[in-house]
Amino acid sequence: MKLDGLHHLTMITGDAQRNVDFYASLLGLRFVKKTVNFDAPEAYHLYFGDEQGSPGTILTWFEFAGARPGQAGAGMIHTIQLGVQSDRALDFWDGRLNSAGYSTERGGSSLWLADYDGLALELVIADQGNPPLRAVDPQIPAAFAIGGVEGTRAYHCGELAADRELLTDTLGFSELGAGEYLVDGPTRKFRYAYDAPIGAGVQGAGTVHHIAWHSADADHQGWRLRVAEAGQHVTPVIDRDYFHSIYFREPQGVLFEIATTSPGFAVDEDPEHLGEHLRLPAQHEHLRSRLEQTLRPVRNPRVD
Repeated sequence: MKLDGLHHLTMITGDAQRNVDFYASLLGLRFVKKTVNFDAPEAYHLYFGDEQGSPGTILTWFEFAGARPGQAGAGMIHTIQLGVQSDRALDFWDGRLNSAGYSTERGGSSLWLADYDGLALELVIADQGNPPLRAVDPQIPAAFAIGGVEGTRAYHCGELAADRELLTDTLGFSELGAGEYLVDGPTRKFRYAYDAPIGAGVQGAGTVHHIAWHSADADHQGWRLRVAEAGQHVTPVIDRDYFHSIYFREPQGVLFEIATTSPGFAVDEDPEHLGEHLRLPAQHEHLRSRLEQTLRPVRNPRVD
């Protein structure tokens, strides 16, 4: 039983349309799902990824309109690493981002920037052997397209011994040293690393809410049992419409989720038309008329 790298990352934004403009229109990811937060249906939940919304490519955001900027701190993920294929791809993104008004910093095989909310991103040359999973965008040559999420970096709170036991013994990560770990899955790899704490964080726009690891459907209950036996407080399995999830908070404070492959994002939309219409969880379908009036319209660049 092995985790297959990353499933998705979920962040917070204060502006849904700027979110779509940056990640779909500028970065060229596919806007794969427009839905709402299960626990706060007045808030959008937006998903981006490759053409199919494959695990390992998915970035999602809760929109709390007008949310104040947050600040990553101890016990929070602070940087997301997106994979590209070459130095030429980094050159392409350096020019494209600068032309759009975003400052970048180039160093070795990386390009650093912050999105419109201040979320730290690092474009890295993918070197883990992950098959590139790309979205199709006429403005972005396939050779330069983002091919998935390669890693994340978090601030730890102090002693890492408890995390080491959970990550290696329970979840099967490989320890690389200096606070770095590798999830070496059957099809994809993912780097997860800790950096020295810089103080307390503040959850808000531009911060990471949680990270979700990818489990085979048949292994999901086994992961729940293993995490519980390790002494972690873990939720029951929760149906998230597009996958099933369990949640627990690791000792440093980062919220972990383990999510299944199935049923995927085409369960309620034609694969050719993902993200084009508002999809609601069954429990909130009775709110559709109100939500369609109160949620601010969000333009999908593939449609509008």
